[in-house]
Amino acid sequence: MELKEYRAQISDLESLPYMLKGLHNHFTPQVQGYFVMGLKIGFIGLGIMGKPMSKNLIRAGHELVVYDVIDAPIRELEKAGALAAHSSKEVAEKSDLVISMLPDSPDVEKAALGPAGIFEGIKKGSTYVDMSTISPVTSRKLAEVAKTRGIGVLDAPVSGGEKGAIEGTLTIMVGGAREVFDGCLPVLQAMGKNVVYCGGVGSGQVVKACNQILVAGVLEAASEALVLGTKAGVDPETVLKVISGGYAMRVLDARGPLILKGDFRPGFKTRLHYKDLGIALAAGSEYGVPLPVTGLIHEMMGAMKVWGRGEYDHSGIITVLQELAKVETKK
Repeated sequence: MELKEYRAQISDLESLPYMLKGLHNHFTPQVQGYFVMGLKIGFIGLGIMGKPMSKNLIRAGHELVVYDVIDAPIRELEKAGALAAHSSKEVAEKSDLVISMLPDSPDVEKAALGPAGIFEGIKKGSTYVDMSTISPVTSRKLAEVAKTRGIGVLDAPVSGGEKGAIEGTLTIMVGGAREVFDGCLPVLQAMGKNVVYCGGVGSGQVVKACNQILVAGVLEAASEALVLGTKAGVDPETVLKVISGGYAMRVLDARGPLILKGDFRPGFKTRLHYKDLGIALAAGSEYGVPLPVTGLIHEMMGAMKVWGRGEYDHSGIITVLQELAKVETKK
């Protein structure tokens, strides 16, 4: 065999994962899974959400390369079978599919576009899935950069908190090209029970903002109900039992008992929900949609940050009302 012909065949083999990624949509979901299993996945951001999500990918049989600015979760993931990287760039260089799960828009921009970032190492034909909750403007900015480099991009924020991340039952709201979504679906299903395609780039973030408005409203309404009932002389546990029966109050199944204990260890931090509502308010301003209740809850969560409670779980919003009403709902 001539050297030129040999090199051509090697080149074809090296590009095989990308060719399969483009072709596998024509096969059944079961067969698609076999193709995706051949891809190496990179995961950046191993916090409250990212660490258990990464572990679920490993349990599903995926080969993982991980990175975080904090060393401890990297070591923990190494013990679970992941390969450690020293930068976002290194993760991208060693992966076919890169996932990030970071706190806010600036963190994602730094990880993706900054020095030693994802776009310095990612290969043409690869896919980048950002699962952080950030501004849709940032998601579209990343997609524009990725398009010039032949990289597929999805914004895929999640809902379900730490419990959903651990159990692999997250709701995942996805924006981006449909064919890219279809190609990544088996991977996303390893982390979430309800994976929903929402539309073009940024639409996942818009739907997540809508979700956060509802969650914040439910928590605020529940807080008002508990404080009013308690101050009126009703056992708060009785109030909680009654209001938890409503469909819109299922969030209390997870947080209600902890609220009564005064336990606000974070499943989802107040400062991050405050940020999410800021995104929702900015979207409302852009589209001319008034969001008065969202604005009020945003201010209440802002007060929590000022009082040093930004690291509380977002259900800690009840502490604002408790102080205003001078009543304690803790059992």
